[in-house]
Order: sequence, then structure tokens, then C-alpha cells
Amino acid sequence: MKKIIEMSIEEIKEAYAMKTLKVSQVLEAYFDQIKKYDDKIKAFISLREEEAIKEAKILDEHLEKGELSGLLAGIPVAVKDNISTKDLKTTCASKMLEDYQPPYDATIVKKLKAAGAIIIGKTNMDEFAMGSSTENSAMFTTKNPWDYSKVPGGSSGGSAAALAAGFAPLTIGSDTGGSIRQPASFCSVVGLKPSYHRVSRFGLIAFASSLDQIGPFTRTIKDSALALKVLQGKDPLDDTSKESSNIDYFESIDQPIYKMKIGVPKEFLSEGLDSEIKENIVKTMEELRKLGAQVEEFSLPISDAGLSAYYIISSAEASSNLARYDGIRYGYRPEDYKDTDDLMLKARTEGFGKEVKRRIMLGTYTLSSGYYDAYYNKAMKFRSKITDTFKKAFETYDVILSPTSPILPFGIGEKTSDPLEMYLADIYTVNINVAGLPALAMPSGFSKDGLPMGIQLIGDHFDESKLFQVGNHLEKKIKVKDIFPKLEVK
Repeated sequence: MKKIIEMSIEEIKEAYAMKTLKVSQVLEAYFDQIKKYDDKIKAFISLREEEAIKEAKILDEHLEKGELSGLLAGIPVAVKDNISTKDLKTTCASKMLEDYQPPYDATIVKKLKAAGAIIIGKTNMDEFAMGSSTENSAMFTTKNPWDYSKVPGGSSGGSAAALAAGFAPLTIGSDTGGSIRQPASFCSVVGLKPSYHRVSRFGLIAFASSLDQIGPFTRTIKDSALALKVLQGKDPLDDTSKESSNIDYFESIDQPIYKMKIGVPKEFLSEGLDSEIKENIVKTMEELRKLGAQVEEFSLPISDAGLSAYYIISSAEASSNLARYDGIRYGYRPEDYKDTDDLMLKARTEGFGKEVKRRIMLGTYTLSSGYYDAYYNKAMKFRSKITDTFKKAFETYDVILSPTSPILPFGIGEKTSDPLEMYLADIYTVNINVAGLPALAMPSGFSKDGLPMGIQLIGDHFDESKLFQVGNHLEKKIKVKDIFPKLEVK
């Protein structure tokens, strides 16, 4: 029998059904793993061990009576620290919100609890979700469980590292331009960015409202489908959400893919892509052909310009969303200040980190008089073009296959001095957010140096079912999911 910390959600649920495991046993195994290794990895900002164990004991009583119900009953979950949790600090990994304790739960936290899940803690992230490495956290830098000298990706690096290290069987992140998919690939786990509108954003502390989306990290494709089934649905507290709670992704997940047509953008395999990642994509294309799918390359000429449009739109929305943190209405307040202007100046200077300030400045500039039409307006027009380009591609293809990142997990401190180089690491992921599409990142192998590599499956709007279907067959074919990192003791 597998160790508890290496089990999928599906396997834990089966053990509960057979009464070979108790919920308290499962909680104890994960907390033991956290205590043993998280001092080194630093995936968590806060834990709620005492409360979680109490909840586990209550669920054990239900289990004993045969009354354990809920799709995620007794499943420990770690949540990214930009998602509101009542009576548990939500810091966004920022000095600005270091003492903030929300008076309410985000809608997805309510859904997790209603499904019987147990929240065990909040995970580290890039400050206000701005970054690709989790090095921009005001708390500490999270390390990659596969190699402690490497970053876990970002901004949801804490959630990805926690899943990979065996700290929880399900973790939750947010994805504004690849912040679930890139760390999923860097940590060799499954990460899903659902369609915009699919999952409520109520309670997610906003970075860029038209791009942000909440999604799960899991060990397997089927676990990801189960998690989305719980998280999805219309929310009266979020007007951008749409009804989808009755969709059952398991109806088609095991169906063969021999009739599917899968496209691979030529531009995604060109200059700038690591040679080992390119070789891995070519191998994945062959595996898909063996499964009976028709796979071909096609032109999708939006990558470079899409990256520029993304950073203009996201920074503009960030400058607007973060204006409220002024030391008066919300956020950190300095001890000494002369007047209101001095208070706001010091609060934002001391409360925000370098990357957040950089994006606020960029966003404010692009929205300013004289530059709005030259930058923001053009970016919004190009956004429509990106959406139309994808829409046309999906008239021909069921799914698009691409790399998740052009590079392998990089060293801690390697790219912090060059923000532009860091931004270029998002080139394969940002356009999906701009167009509001769903995308699934999954493990696909390791480099010659033992670093994780992942692929990205992109679907049409509200077509996550096809992503799960293709991903499920690939997962069985390449069998990466059983590999678990050898962690070093603290």
C-alpha cells in the first residue's frame, strides 16, 4: 500500500469507503510530513493544525457510522494566501496585509467546506500574485521539492510545492497569466486553469480582475476533474461567474481520443525553447498519435504581441485594484507620519515590494492621459484579436498542445535582477488568460539533470472535458504521476 502522503484523492476516498483509513490518520500523516520538511521547503505561510484535527475527529465519527458524505469528505486542502479564509490570516504574502484576517470565506472555500474538505493552511506566493518564481514573497522564498536550489515557479509556487512535497493531496492556486500551470510544470504536478466564468472569484484578492481565475493542483487528472466539479458554478456574489455546477467530467474522461484532432502551434516550438523541452513535446506528439489522435502543427502567430498586451492589461488593472491599499482604508499603516499625504506615501512605499511597485507604475503610466490610447486601448483591441485567433483554431482542433514554459526550473536568485527575462518565461501561458480559455498543465517527464518538465493542453471556452479526456489518456501512457521527490531532512 502507498504511503498516505503519496496517495491521490481518489485513493484516499477508496480507503475511507473500505474503512482502512481514518480521517485523523490522514491528517496526522500530512502534518507529520509538513513538520519534517516544510522548514526547508517553506510552502506554508500559516497552518491551522489544531482546528483541522478537531474537524477530522468529527468526520471520523461520521465515517464510523457510514455517514461520511461529500465529494471531498476528509480530504486535506491547502489554499493560496490570496484567497479569503474566515478567522485565518490572508496576507497575499505582502507586508501590506501581514495582519489581515478576513471576516468571511471566499466562495470556493465555502464550496470546499461544504464538500467535506478540511482546510489545513495557507500557502506562500509571489506578493499579490505578481511573479513567476515565488521569490517576490515578502515572507520568504519557497523552494522546489525536486531541487532545493531551484524555484517552484509562481505565483502559486507554495501551493505547487506543497502538493509535490506530500503536504496535501489537493491545493488551490490562482492563475492570472500562468500562475497555476507554470509552477505545476516546475513541480511535476497537475495544475488546472479553468475557463474564465467557470469558478467564482468572490473572495480572491484581485490582481487583474479580467484575467484572474482560481484552480486546483492535484496528483492526477481525475483528481483535477473532481476538484473542478466541486469548485465550479454560478455565484450570486460574482457576476462574472456562470452556471456549470451540473457538468460531470467523468462521463467522458475514459472515452478514447482516436477521433480527436490536436494542434501544435509552430511558433511555440521555435527559437527560445529549451531543447530538452522541445524534444519532450515531440515525444508527447508521438504518444498522442499512438493513442489514435490526429496531431499536426499549425500557425498561431500571437505569442510575442500577446505577451506585451497581457502585461499592459494586467498592470493597468493592478494599479486600479491596489489603489485601495493606502494605509487609511486598507492595509499597512506606518507608525510615524506628518499628514494624510505622508501616511499614504509611507504606507505604499513600506508596504509594497519591488515587483508590485513596478507593475503599479507601469499600469498607472499606461492608463494616464496621453498614453491610454497608445498602450491600453491598443492592448484591449489586440485582446479581441487573440480571442478570435483561438476561436478560429478551435474550429479545426479539439485541443491545442504546447509547452508550459520555455525553460526548465531555474535557480533561486538567477532571474531576480532581470524582470524582462522573468516576464518572457510566461510566453506560452498568458494568451490563454487574455482569451479566457481553460488550460491544463501536467507532468511529462524529466530533464537529464532530473528537473521536471510539463506540457500544456489548451481547450475552447468551457471545454475542460476534452482536456481531462486527453490528459487522462496521456497520464496512463507516460506514467510520470507515480514519481515522488526524495526530500532532504531539515
